Amino acid sequence: MRITRVRELSVLLEGNIANSLVNFSEHTISLVAVATDAMRNGKPVVGYAFDSIGRYAQPGLLRERFIPRLLAAKPADLLDEGGTRFDPARISKLLMRNEKPGGHGDRAAAVGALELAFWDLNAKLADEPACRTLAHAIGRELPPTPADIRVPVYAAGGYYYGDDGIDRLQAEFRGYQDAGFTKFKMKIGGTSLPDDLKRIEAAIAVVGSGTALAVDANGRFDLQTALDYAKAIEAYDLRWYEEIGDPLDYDLNRRVAEAYTGRIATGENLFSAQDVKNLALFAGMRPSLDIFQMDPGLAYGVTEFLGMIGTLESHGFGRSHMHPHGGHLINLHIAAGLGLGGCEAYPGVFQPFGGYPDTCRLGEGYVSPTDAPGFGLEQKVELAPYLKQLDTNN
Repeated sequence: MRITRVRELSVLLEGNIANSLVNFSEHTISLVAVATDAMRNGKPVVGYAFDSIGRYAQPGLLRERFIPRLLAAKPADLLDEGGTRFDPARISKLLMRNEKPGGHGDRAAAVGALELAFWDLNAKLADEPACRTLAHAIGRELPPTPADIRVPVYAAGGYYYGDDGIDRLQAEFRGYQDAGFTKFKMKIGGTSLPDDLKRIEAAIAVVGSGTALAVDANGRFDLQTALDYAKAIEAYDLRWYEEIGDPLDYDLNRRVAEAYTGRIATGENLFSAQDVKNLALFAGMRPSLDIFQMDPGLAYGVTEFLGMIGTLESHGFGRSHMHPHGGHLINLHIAAGLGLGGCEAYPGVFQPFGGYPDTCRLGEGYVSPTDAPGFGLEQKVELAPYLKQLDTNN
């Protein structure tokens, strides 16, 4: 079994929304296709994946470094010991040949997109959903029917939309409730503290209680602002207070954790197991309380993510406190397969990647993957034109 071609495509996110730091109207995502000479139903087996939402596409890195390394490898060097499946860990090591430690940045997402495509391939070769392939890789067994695989999910939204204000925020969350969500997340830090408190209170009026609502500052705050917000929101008993300051400012995170009795969430902008080890050691994270949100697509893929899980578990943190950032199908399968605490969803934003296809079962705050082979990206109608473009490009 060998690779016959690898293609990448930069896809522009749809919409013009903003958090406290970033407007996403210019953001792109790297969508990749890895084709093989293996055949199923008369067609070559192709693995699809993307790097996740919230950064930029990496066409230069993929074309100049990582795809050439992949294509130059001997076919046997990409396979497991039995020679019937691809070995993502071996492939990750090959992709990182001649790369220095540290300095993760965009290369972590480029490698992540390619590594994830091999999980999609392996699942298709086994004719099973990727969540089952992931579960088998770590010795887990999932329920036999897709409807019995239920992952806790929350709807992420509540961005800054311009002049529409609180009415739009409330209408958005009502729409998520109608779709079957019971937990929600909104943005803070993009306006004044008094105005954000009004937005939080308006959201709580819809979702019913603070315990159903998380807030996300997207790394905006300095220490004093972080503490001011912590003091102001503590009485709301929110689900969590997310990405408070710079993701590598472990001292800031620790000092907020010491002052704030509520739950803290962070990790989506950490891209290596070493970064996560430092978070566990120095950021004041509390094993019985706080949430980790590392995103495999931004962090070298599942291979590195498994290292992150091992690191956290060795320091007393359970995987039930892991909720991957990203809000898309790939991370739904990862959360289901690895037995994580839940996952994020972007039901109203970040198309063509955000949210789940109608074939996924959603209700009462849970979502179930379908039984489509692989990650099931082919079932997402918004992605269909881009997958077709990858397949037809010369």
